Amino acid sequence: MEPLKVLVVDDEARMRKLVKDFLTIKGYIVIEAGDGEEAVDLFFSQKDISLIILDVMMPKMDGWEVCRTIRKYSQVPMIMLTAKSEERDELQGFNLGVDEYISKPFSPKILVARVEAILRRSNVVSAGVAEVGGIEVDKAAHQVTIDGKAVDLSYKEFELLSYFIDNQGIALSREKILNNVWNYDYFGDARTIDTHVKKLRSKLGEKGEYIKTIWGMGYKFEVSE
Repeated sequence: MEPLKVLVVDDEARMRKLVKDFLTIKGYIVIEAGDGEEAVDLFFSQKDISLIILDVMMPKMDGWEVCRTIRKYSQVPMIMLTAKSEERDELQGFNLGVDEYISKPFSPKILVARVEAILRRSNVVSAGVAEVGGIEVDKAAHQVTIDGKAVDLSYKEFELLSYFIDNQGIALSREKILNNVWNYDYFGDARTIDTHVKKLRSKLGEKGEYIKTIWGMGYKFEVSE
């Protein structure tokens, strides 16, 4: 498989180098841009960029404007980096179609993990079929089988299971699940997640035990050895 290309946009050269070093080790090709205008030019000239890591505060054109401009033509996955952690900024990012939101300072290893999870979700890395612990998820066909037997899931149950599998072993808050599976289209509260998890566990039978409850926080998908 050809190495995937990631565009890293930040006006701090030190930050770009840090991110580039960690992604290069993982086999990605990294292209750098020092401001928003350069980022837009590079994105449209390269044409095969798989993901964008984008700082909010930049000269010439900020991250929001870059996102708006690219979203008119492409649904390329985006991770937004910001020094701010205000909820309204996060909401703005998700409303513009940002896939993930990471506040500075951050762990480069966590950033790489998020890049890999998003690329798996967007079917760039895994071409549709994921198998874990006897559960097989075919994203292209939107089908799930358990030990070879088909399981009938609703659209959101399927999306929820896919998200859990893509993020195995990672503790996921209800808010993060809501952001990624419901994409802020749902204006209710986190209890909808608990309801869907309960139904999903029931349909998975004994495999439902893979979805662990983390009290006071959310859930973690973990296959028992």
